Amino acid sequence: MVGKTRTEASLDQPKAEEFGFDIDHALASVVALQSEIPEDAFTASVLGVKRAGSGVVIRDGLVLTIGYLVTEAETVWLTTADGRLVPGHALAIDQETGFGLVQTLERVDLPVLPIGRSREAKPGDPVIVAAGGRRQFTRAHVIGKHEFAGYWEYYLDEAIFTAPAHPFWGGAAVIGADGKLIGIGSLHIDQSGEERGRRDANMVVPIDLLAPVLDDLLKYGRASKPPRPWLGVYCAESDDKVIIAGVADGGPADAAGLRRGDVVAAVGDSPVGELGQFYRKVWSCGAAGVEIPLAIARDGRAMRVRIESTSRTSLFRKPRLH
Repeated sequence: MVGKTRTEASLDQPKAEEFGFDIDHALASVVALQSEIPEDAFTASVLGVKRAGSGVVIRDGLVLTIGYLVTEAETVWLTTADGRLVPGHALAIDQETGFGLVQTLERVDLPVLPIGRSREAKPGDPVIVAAGGRRQFTRAHVIGKHEFAGYWEYYLDEAIFTAPAHPFWGGAAVIGADGKLIGIGSLHIDQSGEERGRRDANMVVPIDLLAPVLDDLLKYGRASKPPRPWLGVYCAESDDKVIIAGVADGGPADAAGLRRGDVVAAVGDSPVGELGQFYRKVWSCGAAGVEIPLAIARDGRAMRVRIESTSRTSLFRKPRLH
């Protein structure tokens, strides 16, 4: 999701002698991205109709970014490090990982950033977090690798967390010390650390999640396996409780009568107290379309509801396949 605030961060200009790889060559692979979304698109009210971030060239004419920047995009424009404006189109979005792919509509002749191995990254490792357009980046470190549960029905078994946070994190390229791509920036968050307490950090989607879905994304615009059931809820976790913070207008939870403030006590007969646990139990019920039984508490009263799930993308404008 797109954050509402930008954090302060020191943006550097590259000095090639400081790195063990060609930093200028790597940064030339990173592009700025702008997209426009129709006002009547499903995500327009949440993510906006004008979105901006970054992407990185991973194959000739193929740019990897974070999916929310191009979800339901009608137009996409890329800006290279030398200021060229290039049209693109949203080729694919993977709802599970959060990755998005953009195909350039003109030849760009930009270097391809090699793919690294995010599983080999470990806390303390130095990284470069690079946003497109102005060849500016932050020097950062991996500060953690652990699960991440997002309020919009999103979950990763193991995300990467880096600090200090880049102020333009959406779609930013996270580059390891060997000059290879290890992840794509997704969020700005407050991250807890044992030694330094809370600090601004970026949540990064690990690049290892791309390989298993890349062929499907290129062929079909999505993963070929059945989509997960989507409820259309925005959730928060507090005091070992999963609380409904809002529902998507017209979504399954809205149709079933869920309200802001409802507490999810169980999926079926399985109690839940954490966001990740809640999502895993919902997804274990079957593919999109399956009925999800929930036990909830509302105003001190226990209730049971059954929600007819759907695919998250069923209400989206579809990406154009060329």
